[in-house]
Amino acid sequence: MEYQESSLVAIAQRENNTKRNYLVVNRLQGKHIPVGPHQALAMFQALADSIQPSCGPLLVIGFAETATAIGAAVAVSLGAYYMQTTREEVPGCSFFSFSEEHSHATGQKLVKNDLDAIIGHIRQILFVEDEITTGNTILNIIRILQKQYPNRLSFAAASILNGMDAQALERFRSNHIGLSYLVKTDHTPYAKAASQCQLLPPGRYVPCMAGSSFPQPEAAFQKVRKAYGWINARRLTAAKDYEAACENLWQAAIKHFPVEKPCRVLVLGTEEFMYPALYVAAKIAETGSNVKFHATTRSPAAVYGPENYPFHTRYELCSLYDRKRRTFLYDIGTYDKVLVITDAQTEEPEGICSLLYALSCKNKPSCISIIRWA
Repeated sequence: MEYQESSLVAIAQRENNTKRNYLVVNRLQGKHIPVGPHQALAMFQALADSIQPSCGPLLVIGFAETATAIGAAVAVSLGAYYMQTTREEVPGCSFFSFSEEHSHATGQKLVKNDLDAIIGHIRQILFVEDEITTGNTILNIIRILQKQYPNRLSFAAASILNGMDAQALERFRSNHIGLSYLVKTDHTPYAKAASQCQLLPPGRYVPCMAGSSFPQPEAAFQKVRKAYGWINARRLTAAKDYEAACENLWQAAIKHFPVEKPCRVLVLGTEEFMYPALYVAAKIAETGSNVKFHATTRSPAAVYGPENYPFHTRYELCSLYDRKRRTFLYDIGTYDKVLVITDAQTEEPEGICSLLYALSCKNKPSCISIIRWA
């Protein structure tokens, strides 16, 4: 399949972001907009197919939070090592810290301990993003790694969308950083398009955080269930091991979330945790059900009424990782069953309560299940 900017890209208005007022939304990525899981995985595979194979062992690094599933899928396809950047705490680790200037949450980290351990065994690091605009974030971390590991590595970058201008492309070429992408985009009109959104009829904002007055969900929900065998992709792993662990997660999930007949199913990931939930969603889809996948996000975007605008309803949640953190979920559809899969390792009752309310306030699914990969 040949992917086009016109069919993939929608522009949303970021909320209170003076550095970049627009958010590039990929309709098939499965982050902000619900998508069929096989559509997302097919696009990720197309990106993997476009990458020039590395000579020697390869480490793929996916960027949090929107590109973690893309990076994992690419690493699995290439038979590489995999790890992701993170904004979460990883106990017992030291980090390389760098900045993603245009993001709502600018701080990014990469576990140094694991890079120290693998650096003599790999020849190249491939950074994977959903979209690259200036390339500055990737250059920030490359400079850190070149200083720490001089003359040890080559670097490359891959993304679904590439909006780099001629100057940015030349910076990568002159630094011998390879580039792969599926669609070339032009960001020139995006800021104006986002600013004009303020003229549109407003969408709907639904507060679901602690302190909001909302009823308990009517859908059948008993408790958060655990599935064991978690691989934390914020740490280094062999991608094939990660895929095998996701298969085990799927086998555990169906015991708690049986799909006896074809129905409408939502599988939801949480923030940085996307690929395992996407993997499970694809397996459920193979049973014949109509499955959609997307994830909660830290990114606050404005919502507006017109159909051609990407977001129409925004649910404001307590994070499952930190009850003091605001997270968001956009445009929940109508489903018979909902499966939430998370790797949040601690109980956050406020987060669970707010998520359950969001999932059931428009929809009345017969079953909402939450599985913690532990």
